[in-house]
Amino acid sequence: SDWKDRRLWVTVTPIVLVTFPAAIQAWAWERFRNPWGATIAVLALLFGEWVNRYFNFWGWTYFPINFVFPAVLVPGAILLDTFLMLSGSYLFTAIVGGMAWGLIFYPGNWPVIAPLHVPVEYNGMLMSVADIQGYNYVRTGTPEYIRMVEKGTLRTF
Repeated sequence: SDWKDRRLWVTVTPIVLVTFPAAIQAWAWERFRNPWGATIAVLALLFGEWVNRYFNFWGWTYFPINFVFPAVLVPGAILLDTFLMLSGSYLFTAIVGGMAWGLIFYPGNWPVIAPLHVPVEYNGMLMSVADIQGYNYVRTGTPEYIRMVEKGTLRTF
């Protein structure tokens, strides 16, 4: 949560995550003419992500869940399925639906991330709640990144 608004997360994540729902969508459309393959794939992926987050991050290591919550992908999957259903064209879905998937990714995650970016004053510094979480919960990492607040794009490492 203390890094999910930065450059890497909003650019790389939607590009990487569109491949599996698009493949399931194409399979479901080709075999069954089912227009909601991407949504089913994303819901299954979300279920698996939550199981992973709970048992591996919380159950094993007691890592805070609000640091590792998965991204919200359902709005993009609904748009992807809608474009395929309305057009019936893989090319149109790939171009316009893929663009919609990427453009809705960050606004679709705002309701989850917004409360963590409330500005607060902490020891005379203006920080966000996410910054304070990362500053107080020191994670393992290379020594040069620990406790450097707002240094480049690594806000709290």
